[in-house]
Amino acid sequence: MTPNDLEAARAGDEQAFRELTDPYRRELQLHCYRILGSVQDAEDALQETMLAAWRALDEFGERASLRTWLYRIATNRCMNALRATSRRPRPEPIRTVEPTWLEPYPDVLLDDLPDAAPGPDARYETKEAVTLAFVAGLQHLPPAQRAVLVLRDVLGYRAAEVADMLSMTETSVNSALLRARASIDVRLPDRGRAPLPRSARESEIVGAYADAFERADVDRLVTLLTDDALMTMPPRPLEVRGHAAIREFFLGVEWWGITEVRLIPIRANGQPAFGLYLRDPQAPLMRAHSIVVLTLADDRIAHITRFGDLSLLARFGLPRTLDA
Repeated sequence: MTPNDLEAARAGDEQAFRELTDPYRRELQLHCYRILGSVQDAEDALQETMLAAWRALDEFGERASLRTWLYRIATNRCMNALRATSRRPRPEPIRTVEPTWLEPYPDVLLDDLPDAAPGPDARYETKEAVTLAFVAGLQHLPPAQRAVLVLRDVLGYRAAEVADMLSMTETSVNSALLRARASIDVRLPDRGRAPLPRSARESEIVGAYADAFERADVDRLVTLLTDDALMTMPPRPLEVRGHAAIREFFLGVEWWGITEVRLIPIRANGQPAFGLYLRDPQAPLMRAHSIVVLTLADDRIAHITRFGDLSLLARFGLPRTLDA
């Protein structure tokens, strides 16, 4: 950013403003997604952030970087959105099932992220901080704890910086961080020695799952799961845990093993995923049924998450129908 660019943007040059802010749009959208758990809500929050930044550009005093200033606006927009909805977490026993509004995040939106390394205070690697389990864990935290944990432990901002961004004291920031860590550490699963993303081993496991699923081979499918594997299906508040329960669930699905199915490989949240299609009995078509995301651990599948919201298909480049 040069003084001339900033001066031009402040004078009303929209192109100059876009050139200043476009490098941060992808990472800001991901930031909003982590806090809100929804791709659509993250997109809305990003638009509100950019509008607010455009209107308040004269107030940018350059005490911090433009990136930090934008993160301040985005975080506060997200916190306001959380406070304005019924999504605030309620006191409840510890649960692992995702919130019912959780949505998967397309990997295509992760591929073009700038190479901005987290600050030295970061606690999580970027690839861990985009997983479904991490984002789901965040959704159980109150807004302030959620924002503090992401800013401190994911982005690596110092406590003093976070206090300034959220209009809090450093003592309040540190207290909120300790409570947030205690809560999310309980919810995050131990992924063990998960295969590297897009590695040959990951492809082997995922391919075996797809083959077993399409063949309705429940015995083979169960052998691919960890002993305490979990299956969830947002927006349904349902969880199925363990080999016996998951086996029983699949055997009870009315179309499985009877209707032709097809799994189209995609990626979501840095994890292997599929678009699931079922054969239409009345036409030579395969119709979209859901999006399935797999979480791997110790060379097996630890979590199957199935999303039934078909409005998500377009974000993953998936059609509503396929030729049979």
